[in-house]
Amino acid sequence: MLTSLTIERRSELEATASRLRAAYAGRPIAPLRSVLEPTDQDGAYFIQRLNTEHWLAEGRRISGRKIGLTAEAVQRQLGVDQPDYGVLFADMEIEDGGVLDSKLVLQPKAEAEVAFVLGKDLDAPGATAGEVAAAVDYAVAAIEIVDSRIADWKITFADTVADNGSSSHYVLGQERRRLQGLDLWSCGMVMEVGGKIASLGAGAACLGHPLEAAAWLARTMAAAGEPLRAGAVLLSGALGPMVALSPGQHVRATIGGLGRVSLNYGEGRGHE
Repeated sequence: MLTSLTIERRSELEATASRLRAAYAGRPIAPLRSVLEPTDQDGAYFIQRLNTEHWLAEGRRISGRKIGLTAEAVQRQLGVDQPDYGVLFADMEIEDGGVLDSKLVLQPKAEAEVAFVLGKDLDAPGATAGEVAAAVDYAVAAIEIVDSRIADWKITFADTVADNGSSSHYVLGQERRRLQGLDLWSCGMVMEVGGKIASLGAGAACLGHPLEAAAWLARTMAAAGEPLRAGAVLLSGALGPMVALSPGQHVRATIGGLGRVSLNYGEGRGHE
């Protein structure tokens, strides 16, 4: 993270954070090229942290973290060699089978993931996949709704990080599974949108294994002085291509060993 900033640079980053927040209730904004170089990790996470602190001050509560850019092809596209992360807030969760109000999003896309819920703290800076597995209480099938406050999804690595990992909402399945006996490497994923198969994938598509992605996050957050705590939800990354949504569509994901999870995208009350 940035350790020292000029007054001018801090003001510039604060103004950018404010513009991103305003976009949630308005319209997407232009890419942040004039403020952030495409791979400016420090500046982008600084903006993410500014907005996280703003939302916490408003009373929102952190429920966990999400991991993005877990596919090597996407990393190459954005010119980076590592995933990214964003913050999950409790008010982002939609109940299984519930409704995502179209007024709450700008240009949403859905992706199917394995979610972990921690039963123990993860504060070791060198956490391994095995240590993560030992800390996990259970795993569930999940759908993440990603969204971008950047117009037309014309994002760089810095754009998506500053925009809280292009996060929006998430749904957790009801079938809670212990990790023992689960094959999260070769497990298949099928996501249906509007009754048609829209995305296919497998656990190995997520940084080689969903637990490896979670271990990367655990190490990264420990190094940042924000270790993952018991009860946290971890969205470990997409198992297949994300799919753009249109109002009125039903989204259902099925993951081998974890069962199904779904939501409806259209007009409604949304998640309070």
